[in-house]
Amino acid sequence: MSFVLPGPSSSRRPVAQRLLPGKSRGEAITEPRINDRIRVPEVRLVGPEGEQVGVVSIGEALRLAQDSELDLVEVAPMARPPVCKLMDYGKFKYESAQKAREARRNQALTVIKEMRLRLKIDPHDYETKKGHVERFLRGGDKVKITVMFRGREQSRPEMGYRLLQRLAADVAELGVVESNPKQDGRNMVMVIAPHRNQAATDAARRSAKAEKATASEAQQAPTA
Repeated sequence: MSFVLPGPSSSRRPVAQRLLPGKSRGEAITEPRINDRIRVPEVRLVGPEGEQVGVVSIGEALRLAQDSELDLVEVAPMARPPVCKLMDYGKFKYESAQKAREARRNQALTVIKEMRLRLKIDPHDYETKKGHVERFLRGGDKVKITVMFRGREQSRPEMGYRLLQRLAADVAELGVVESNPKQDGRNMVMVIAPHRNQAATDAARRSAKAEKATASEAQQAPTA
C-alpha cells in the first residue's frame, strides 16, 4: 500500500502547534522526538499503516504530517537516516498506557517468603513451620527454606539436606522444589514454588480482588 499525499488545506493546524502536552515538553529522554523537534536533514518515512514511503527531506515529512493531521514521530533515532512514522501520537501514548496497565493487572505477583529452620528442630516447631510454608504456598508465594548450622553441625551437611528433603515431601501436594538444596556459607538453602495451577488460581483471585476494589472506588466517587 502506497501513501497518498492528501490535498492542501488551510484549515489544518501546522505541525509545530501539535506538540507534546505541556508537562511533556521538557528534555525527557524517555520521550521520542516528534514534529519540529526532529532536526535532521532527511528521514526514512513510514506511513500511518506501516507502508514504506522512503527517504524524504525533513521538510517533506513534516508537510505530509501536517496534511494528514498526524504527528511525525522518530521511532529509530540511531538509524541512518533516522526512521520516522506518521501517527496520532496522543492516541498512541494513551493506548500504550492502557496496555501496560492491563498487563500489570493480569501479571501474577510472585513473592518469596522465607522460613528458617534449625538442624535440631523439635517436632512441634517443625509442624508449626511446615504449616507456615503450606500457607505461603496456598497463597501463591514461593518459599525460601534456610537450614542454619551451628558450630560442628557444619560438618554434617547431609543432615540439613535430609531435613529439606523431608519438608519438600511433606508439602509436595502444594509445591515443587524449584531450587535444590545447596550450601550457602553456614546455611543450606532450598526454594519451593507453588504448583502452576495454584499460582494461576491465585493470580485470578488477586485480579478479581483488584477489579472489585476499582469498581467500589468508582461507585464511591462523588458525582458532579
